[in-house]
Amino acid sequence: MRYASPYTPGAGAMPFCLAGRDDVLRDAEKHLETLVRGYSVQPIIYYGLRGVGKTVLLNAVENRADERDIVYAHIEVAEKKSFLVQIANASKKLIHKVSAGEALRSIGKKALGMLQAFNVTYNPSDQTFSAGLSELPEDVATGVLADDLTDVLVEMGKLAAKAKKQICFFIDEIQYMKNDEMEALVNAFHRTSQLRLPVMMFGAGLPKILRIMGEVKTYSERLFKFVSVAQLSEGDARQAIVNPAADAGVSYTEDAVAVILKWTKGYPFFIQEFCATVWEFTDKEIVEKEDVERVVNTFLARLDESFFRVRFEHCTKKEHDFLFAMVRCGELPCTI
Repeated sequence: MRYASPYTPGAGAMPFCLAGRDDVLRDAEKHLETLVRGYSVQPIIYYGLRGVGKTVLLNAVENRADERDIVYAHIEVAEKKSFLVQIANASKKLIHKVSAGEALRSIGKKALGMLQAFNVTYNPSDQTFSAGLSELPEDVATGVLADDLTDVLVEMGKLAAKAKKQICFFIDEIQYMKNDEMEALVNAFHRTSQLRLPVMMFGAGLPKILRIMGEVKTYSERLFKFVSVAQLSEGDARQAIVNPAADAGVSYTEDAVAVILKWTKGYPFFIQEFCATVWEFTDKEIVEKEDVERVVNTFLARLDESFFRVRFEHCTKKEHDFLFAMVRCGELPCTI
């Protein structure tokens, strides 16, 4: 295509047309407004399969927080790193932002002191507290992870309240958190909610986060609001296909759209990847069925090399056997 591609198949890349998420975004905006007005608000966790656009949604909400002058931090939890180090680093930046004014610096110092103690006492490499704990002030660190993270977020919340600011954490890939880290996070937001402090969280993760959080804390389903993010309806998927091209003066025939819908099943990432492939190998202002069918194998090969290969290579031999057994079932979902 002689025009620059309007499709964005990258991981978490914002699409030209964020179709089918209007209701979810309106709800997120209500939560942000509630936070700004000083009322207690539930943390939100978006959950769904890979490729449904959870990260894109999280980024879209982040933009809306920025528009409301909410102080925020984005954390992508790494599978083999400590979430505690990540949230401690993010918290330090947030405290500096909130306490920028001269009148708040003394309060900010207390929050930073507590955060420093939290960093010193906790050793993320082996998930233990250091021997130097006894040298720290008694009111700063307890050695209990859940309590200490709670104290840090509470102190941050009090600082934000005095500064007439709001703090929001955006936490992606939340399913990679370790159980004790998850428990500490739940405890911390439970306490900030009880105290009606202006601290909020939006998270995103795979569906198994529901089970993990239920096992860590039985009341998590009441504390957090869990929002399912699924594949797009046919109408919304059609918008995601057609609208970006229309802006460049390119259109699809109905038969061409039908082929894309058949292969992508409404998954936003697949739509972006397929349409980007069509765009690369077509040089017509009206994309027809044969133009789409010609690149099906290229589209599938690209998914195999990027989206699927990384996950497949992380599987054990038994998990590979299970995946092939699922294929032989013929229909999804399969029963064990």
